[in-house]
Amino acid sequence: MYEGFRGVRDNARVTSEHRGDYEELVDEISELLGAPATLENRDFELIAFGAYDSEGDLDPSALDPVRTRSILTRRSTAAVRAWFEGFGITRATGPVRIPPTPEAGVYRGRICLPVRHRGVVHGYIWLLDDDPGPGEPRLDAAMRVTARIGALLADEAQHGADLSRELRAVLTAERGWQSDMAIAELRTALGSRADGPHTVVCVAPWPSADPDDAPSVRTMPGATALCTLPWGATAHGLAVLIRLRSPDVLTPATTAAGRLLERGRAGSGPGGPSAGAGPTPGGSFPGGAAARGAGGQRTDAAPGTPTPGAPGARRQPTDTTAGGNSPRGPRRPPTDTTPDTPAHGVAGGASAGTSRKTGGPFAPGPAGSASRGPAAGVATPRSGLAELGLAWREASAAARAALAEPRFGPVAEWSAIGPFRLLTALPPELAHDPAAQALLSPAHRELARTAEVYLDCAGQAARAAAELGIHRQTLYYRLSRIEKLTGLDLDDGEDRLLLHMALKAHRL
Repeated sequence: MYEGFRGVRDNARVTSEHRGDYEELVDEISELLGAPATLENRDFELIAFGAYDSEGDLDPSALDPVRTRSILTRRSTAAVRAWFEGFGITRATGPVRIPPTPEAGVYRGRICLPVRHRGVVHGYIWLLDDDPGPGEPRLDAAMRVTARIGALLADEAQHGADLSRELRAVLTAERGWQSDMAIAELRTALGSRADGPHTVVCVAPWPSADPDDAPSVRTMPGATALCTLPWGATAHGLAVLIRLRSPDVLTPATTAAGRLLERGRAGSGPGGPSAGAGPTPGGSFPGGAAARGAGGQRTDAAPGTPTPGAPGARRQPTDTTAGGNSPRGPRRPPTDTTPDTPAHGVAGGASAGTSRKTGGPFAPGPAGSASRGPAAGVATPRSGLAELGLAWREASAAARAALAEPRFGPVAEWSAIGPFRLLTALPPELAHDPAAQALLSPAHRELARTAEVYLDCAGQAARAAAELGIHRQTLYYRLSRIEKLTGLDLDDGEDRLLLHMALKAHRL
């Protein structure tokens, strides 16, 4: 259904070492039948374009809605797939002519050549059907070419399955001789490809642990192997080994991650894995909220008694705005009449929003809730296979960071997650400091958010008040309450660091 359009040939979703073979064979069919041909897998995803040359301009009638959408998205909808399969193409052993059906959006007829190997359909060759169209002798010759394509697809499918088992062995092996053996087996299977630059992509939570539900490596740019792995106590993640042309260009990895996220979201529904897949590594839930109640707050963080501060008068945190380092000065009567809620009269109720760096459990709305769909992480590129285990841990950590902080996007690179590179490495039992326990209770949701925004703004009161949509004096009042709850001094660099890390780690 992607016939013609030579300009987008390089966008075909084939990624294997057989790409050149597929294109040559599809070109051969195009020449045999005198029409541009395309090859799709059995999931109706594009593998290769034929480079058939036509002297005439493109016929506008060829751009029916079904064909246009297929070209733009490089796939067909489930409804379109079911409609074409209704003509028996999944069972056919020879060419199938599909008539034009304008009411279905198909203005031009198609010829479908099933691509089979040993009785199993692995894909389809598609052409536009003209009148009178190619005769039986030429169609028979084209079917002999599809048999060669079928053998390649079957061989690659088997090879990919084997590599999935070997990749899983590498990523789950204990350090030492077990890891060395698993890497040696994967290196043998990859041959010369093992020494090039690679990265690992993690998509989690993945809706199914069944290998049969995983996508084909043929349909993802640069994918060499993939497998499902445990991710936390009950969830699963999808690991993908991506081959790169250059360690400086991660486009194949981010493209594959985006496609996998689409498939992962399609496989998750209400009550599905995304909605309750259990905690991720480090004790968080797939949406980035750890044991949160309906309000998005933790229910397992019981309020504790804050550590008392040093005896005597405490210093007031400093307002380090661009205008100078002047102390806050005497307290005015608080304008925050409802302690943990925004001050009334603030334009637009801006405190309901989120700062550039703050989302998730301290922000109203769905961000950070367990109902969010999967996210993807991309590891640092490496040459060779020796550090694949470390790459998987990086990719998994980046996915956790993307779930915790929506600003990282649905696809987060390990190099871009900043302090979360350290926070995700903390054991779950050490990630939550007692000093912040009372602040992180549901009763102090707005104070926790205020503290995080203030620290995200580097202690600049004017910026933080603007982000929160409150008066500066209201901010000062809240900061004094935060100090009393935590026993921390927000003028002290180490106390600020501790609180900032505790608030960020809470998202995980």
